Amino acid sequence: MNATQTKPAKKAAAPAAAAAAATPAAAAASVEPKRVVTGRVVSNKMDKTVTVLVERRVRHPVYGKYVVRSTRLHAHDESNSVNEGDLVEIAETRPLSKTKTWRVTKVVTAARE
Repeated sequence: MNATQTKPAKKAAAPAAAAAAATPAAAAASVEPKRVVTGRVVSNKMDKTVTVLVERRVRHPVYGKYVVRSTRLHAHDESNSVNEGDLVEIAETRPLSKTKTWRVTKVVTAARE
């Protein structure tokens, strides 16, 4: 390009697309659904936090036997109403602390007293 030529003008479609994505409906449509898992409460000693043990069955890569793997997750319990032994459903959420990125959505079954 020499000094007499000018660059072509940029299209105005890009700002319009950005404005459309800024609308709440478009933003909600682009958000992925959060993971939801079920597990057993093993600790409720913390304030507004419970520890949930989530177990899953995975197939051993060599032997083919199904093995139970478990993960302990911290979940937010706003009402402090969940007790040890309850079966709860937890959903992934934004980070609430260093280790807490899940929240209790419902109690599936309460523990026997």
